[in-house]
Amino acid sequence: QVQLVESGGGLVQAGGSLRLSCAASAGTFSRYNMGWFRQAPGKGREFVGAIGWTGDLLYQKDSAWGRFTVSRDNAKNTVYLQVNSLNAEDTAVYYCAAQRRGTVSAASGEYDYWGQGTQVTVSS
Repeated sequence: QVQLVESGGGLVQAGGSLRLSCAASAGTFSRYNMGWFRQAPGKGREFVGAIGWTGDLLYQKDSAWGRFTVSRDNAKNTVYLQVNSLNAEDTAVYYCAAQRRGTVSAASGEYDYWGQGTQVTVSS
């Protein structure tokens, strides 16, 4: 069982940046693929980005997602999501998730453990 705790969300003005963190409890964190998803009000859960346990990265192909950067620090059992040039459409609850097996995935169903989420609200 892995416990994931997100932090770093809050209220930010449009154009600003945030770095979200996700701390994992498990000692085998370095062997998990880690993903970030978000869910805006009234919408489904959406893939943001992921990083494999080997460091390989996966993002949405649309260039609009180039504002998002995923990284990890295995020594701290933590994965990060850097978001730049925030806009109102980025308002959502952001979740991190851990995938035990397979190649790093954009599919939420492939992830085994989820955090409670952290709210990001962008004001215009």
